[in-house]
Amino acid sequence: MTLTVSAVTKYIKALIEGDANLSNVIIEGEISNLKLHRASGHLYFSLKDEGAVISAVMFRSAASGLGFKPEDGMKVLAKGRISLYEKSGQYQIYVTAMKPAGLGDLHVAFEKMKRKLWEEGLFDPAAKKPLPEYPSRIGVITSRSGAAVRDILNIIGRRYPLAEVLLYPVLVQGDGAVDSMVEALDYFDRERNADVIIIGRGGGSIEDLWAFNEEKLARRLYALTIPVISAVGHETDTTICDYVADLRAPTPSAAAELAVPDAGEIKASLLTLEGKLCSALRAKIVHQRKRLDVILGSRAFRRPEDFFDRRRLMLDRVISGISGAGQKRISREKLRLAVLAERIDGRSPIKIMSAGYGLIRNESGERIRSVCEMREDLKISVLMADGEASCTVDGITQHVRDGNE
Repeated sequence: MTLTVSAVTKYIKALIEGDANLSNVIIEGEISNLKLHRASGHLYFSLKDEGAVISAVMFRSAASGLGFKPEDGMKVLAKGRISLYEKSGQYQIYVTAMKPAGLGDLHVAFEKMKRKLWEEGLFDPAAKKPLPEYPSRIGVITSRSGAAVRDILNIIGRRYPLAEVLLYPVLVQGDGAVDSMVEALDYFDRERNADVIIIGRGGGSIEDLWAFNEEKLARRLYALTIPVISAVGHETDTTICDYVADLRAPTPSAAAELAVPDAGEIKASLLTLEGKLCSALRAKIVHQRKRLDVILGSRAFRRPEDFFDRRRLMLDRVISGISGAGQKRISREKLRLAVLAERIDGRSPIKIMSAGYGLIRNESGERIRSVCEMREDLKISVLMADGEASCTVDGITQHVRDGNE
């Protein structure tokens, strides 16, 4: 099989970009050959260590958010995706975030924990619980004195004052922070006094946010029966808690907006619905009023006596028609009955016997139809129209008829 260079390159690029392990990586290395493209603002450089080197690109949108000035020889942690630049045939990392090295061990631990929990299914979208549309009580797990709780209270009070906020103050960093947050989750899960929970804090370094990367907290979040919104740090910060929670908010303020609907929007929708209902009701009233006007203007309503006289006349005609039709039907049936009676009378045995015919029966009372059924000295009875005679057969003469009779 013969392939073009382009085909092979595209194939290799697809393999690299299809590998989930390479779609979101953090590489520690030393910057070299750093170049800033003045027109576009993109950064082009290499990351190297003792054994290898990889090309890197950081587009202007990401480079503008750097909190330090990168230089050749600087060790950094570069986050991004691995891909292949087809024109040069070289693989490279497209960097989306970068910071000076020094916290490498924490990043390694983060990635290790992230992979472990992902493989166990704790990040599975199918396990995410939906948020209630109109929550009545919001549980908040955060520091009592932090800016996060003030932002959450202000936004919920402004957007949806009907909701009650239940604050469970906790430690959000340092020793005891994880146990403090797990205890809060246990409380809400046990009491069932919140429809949705917001857990989080304001931004900080990876060390400040590390409590939200602990396995114990992640597993308790996953087992919770109440939906949870994670709001840890600022938009660029990501923790294990964000992956396990049912919904991730970039900031505590955004979490509050996601937790409750906007009462102003609800009111506007209700007013719109009210307007539609009123319009429909007015149209119905107008329609029914027109029907009523037609009825009130009808002759039957203005002169009901004329209406009832006409109806009475119509009823008399109907009754007369029914009566006439009934009489005709009775006359036809009487005539038909007389014809049937005459036919039946003409076939009556009594009438036939009145003409001189009789019915002959043997001693058992059975009817005799032929002389072949008789013998001499047979006792017979002859039934006539006016009586019955008992006889004895003295002799028998059989008549022979030709076939034409």
